[in-house]
Amino acid sequence: MDSLQLKICDVQGRLFELSRKACYDSGPFISSFMRSRLAKSLDSVYNRMQWSGEEYLLEELESEVPTLPVTGALYEKEILFWIGYLYRYWHYLTGESSLEIYRQANERTMKRNYMMFHTLEPEIAVQDLKEIYHQKSK
Repeated sequence: MDSLQLKICDVQGRLFELSRKACYDSGPFISSFMRSRLAKSLDSVYNRMQWSGEEYLLEELESEVPTLPVTGALYEKEILFWIGYLYRYWHYLTGESSLEIYRQANERTMKRNYMMFHTLEPEIAVQDLKEIYHQKSK
């Protein structure tokens, strides 16, 4: 993982944190983001969005998904950062798209496993989440 990729992971983590400050219902926000054209653009090898900060990315997502719910459950800031960061890290680690990653570990799975996995190295957390998915698929 190079330093630019780690910075993009950090930006995505801060974007997820920012969703709380904007009072977006955390579950639908994460689901909408991971299925969005914006996430797909961040998945590409090079895209101008990768150079954007979290505020600009939030504005882009709001334009793409104007129906983001503002009322509902707000995840803790630390959980949101970890989910956003780990999703992007997962992409760089495996090359899987945001949509493929989300299908394996939706926001409920990520939130449920936060306490056990947030102190692990990201590679180990991704492996464990993939294993949970494979166990459920059997």
